[in-house]
Amino acid sequence: MQQPGREGMRSSIDFSCSDPKLTQAFQWAKEQALAYAFEGDPVGKWYEAALPGREAFCMRDTAHQATGAHFLGLAEHTYNMLYKFAVNISPSRDWCSFWEIDRHDRPAPVDYTDDTDFWYNLPANFDVLDCCYRQYCWTGDRRYLEHPVFLEFYDRTVDDYVRTWDRDGDGFPEWYPEYGRRGIASYHESDLHPKLAADLVAAQFAAFRSYAKIQRLRGEPGKAQAYEEKAKRIQEIYLRQWWDAARNRPYGALMHDGAFWKEYLPEFTIFPLYFGLVEPVDKRNAVIQWVLERGVGNIEMLSYLPEVLYRYGFDAAATSALYELTHPQLERREYPEVSFAAMGAFVMGLMGVSVGDGGATNPTAVSTLSHLPAYLRWAEVRSVPIKGNIISVRHEGQTATTLTNLSGPELIWTALFPSPGKYLVNGETVETTEFDLHGRNAYGAAIPVASGESVTVQLAL
Repeated sequence: MQQPGREGMRSSIDFSCSDPKLTQAFQWAKEQALAYAFEGDPVGKWYEAALPGREAFCMRDTAHQATGAHFLGLAEHTYNMLYKFAVNISPSRDWCSFWEIDRHDRPAPVDYTDDTDFWYNLPANFDVLDCCYRQYCWTGDRRYLEHPVFLEFYDRTVDDYVRTWDRDGDGFPEWYPEYGRRGIASYHESDLHPKLAADLVAAQFAAFRSYAKIQRLRGEPGKAQAYEEKAKRIQEIYLRQWWDAARNRPYGALMHDGAFWKEYLPEFTIFPLYFGLVEPVDKRNAVIQWVLERGVGNIEMLSYLPEVLYRYGFDAAATSALYELTHPQLERREYPEVSFAAMGAFVMGLMGVSVGDGGATNPTAVSTLSHLPAYLRWAEVRSVPIKGNIISVRHEGQTATTLTNLSGPELIWTALFPSPGKYLVNGETVETTEFDLHGRNAYGAAIPVASGESVTVQLAL
């Protein structure tokens, strides 16, 4: 059920495809997400990213709704929200921020009493840092690279935050019973209370990797290399110490008695996939099959599933999950993460639109790869904002793609396809290059697309 925002937000992004039900699902997600966007409150521009009715946004939900929000034209809302988290990091809270901030620009009273008693999930700092890097990639907003508040947040998170919460000196934050709700070692909220959970390990890995990329963009190769190595070490530890070789499955958590938790829990299993921790491909596929066998357990984890499955090439399962996520009868479909995550899954997932950070020269470089399952003949997304450009992308199955640079400067488009062959660009043959896409092969070519130009790449039959 939609609850329209006070400002009546609008967005020009649009989507249609050969399945009217999926087209309708996109329209619902767009309208529902926009209904949660607000301006004019003391906190500034914001959107709901917490339990409906709290009139607030929390760190986890914001980090996972941000890309969908960007496609809706809410980049300034996201910037303001991430800034609020960054500016409120404090030594009095052991370098935590406020887990949840309400529209009155205060820590949400339901989660915060004072600096000695507040709710906090330890993956949060890492998740927000990783989100800031991704927002830079999509927006090109250099405030994420240059604003002193963000730089302080990044530096404190990868250093002071880790050291403060790492009581046993193993390099990972952990939870102890005396902490209570202040410093939970997972996004899994139950009476299990592990010392260290896999989703925290995965979020720390992603944060170190993104911090390294930020430092490389800032011209700090020494810092970049140091944290690339730290991220690699975390991944090596996970794959070596957290892998149950006998069952070919990962452990989910480290308990206080030193034993690993072996049972399936969605947060412990899906988040390592979401944050890109699980390599190589055979191990990752084993984890994905385990998830598909056991399910997601709650609406929050279902929100992330389509994006994860599309990223790793499980296109039919991903589209089924997207149908489920947007189905009118889905219980708790009004949870804000659902509509925002669906927006991300349509554009990044089904349509396979992605963007890099541009490196030192910062060109707008876009890639596309159709993830349309066999029963979808065509799909088109229009008016997608990417840095200073607005683009549209249309796929004809998985054999032809058209990109239109509706506005903005010339961009470089890498048109990717899942199979090798002879490809034509506007009717002329082009040589393709093989790409490694998350351990899978893709084939394509980099093509300049001028402002106002439309280019089609298709498999020659």
